[in-house]
Amino acid sequence: MPTITTSPADLYRHSLRLLLNKDIAAWVDLWAEDGTMEFPFAPPGRPRRLQGRQAVAAYMRPYPDHIDLHDFPEVRIHETTAPETIVVEMRGVGRLVATGGPFEMTYIAVVTVRDGLIHSYRDYWNPLAALELGVGLDGTDALDNDLENDSENDR
Repeated sequence: MPTITTSPADLYRHSLRLLLNKDIAAWVDLWAEDGTMEFPFAPPGRPRRLQGRQAVAAYMRPYPDHIDLHDFPEVRIHETTAPETIVVEMRGVGRLVATGGPFEMTYIAVVTVRDGLIHSYRDYWNPLAALELGVGLDGTDALDNDLENDSENDR
């Protein structure tokens, strides 16, 4: 197998184009079989860690049904002292499919690429900003989700 020499920054930029094209299958193909995706600020009830390409695929597959990304107008990629790891600051904009309302989210990601594939992706997004949009990340009304969760917790 030939060595892939795509830089982490180039691979990441390519991954953003795939997300904008809603090509989730190709986006998942950029992942190592044992890659991990982590969400350190995930709210209760949301996954904090996905282990393996198949788990990432299952998580991302419905994404375009909920968020219609239009652009990443601000992307800053910072190299680190570890050549395979980058830190990315970015802003995604689009619309929420369920309501047609605007979507805007700021992210910081720490991404490690080995042999041309994503091995680790830590996504530091703000769940409070998602709730401010009035829609849960699964495309449903955030208030209804909170009420259902409270009712289940009261049982």
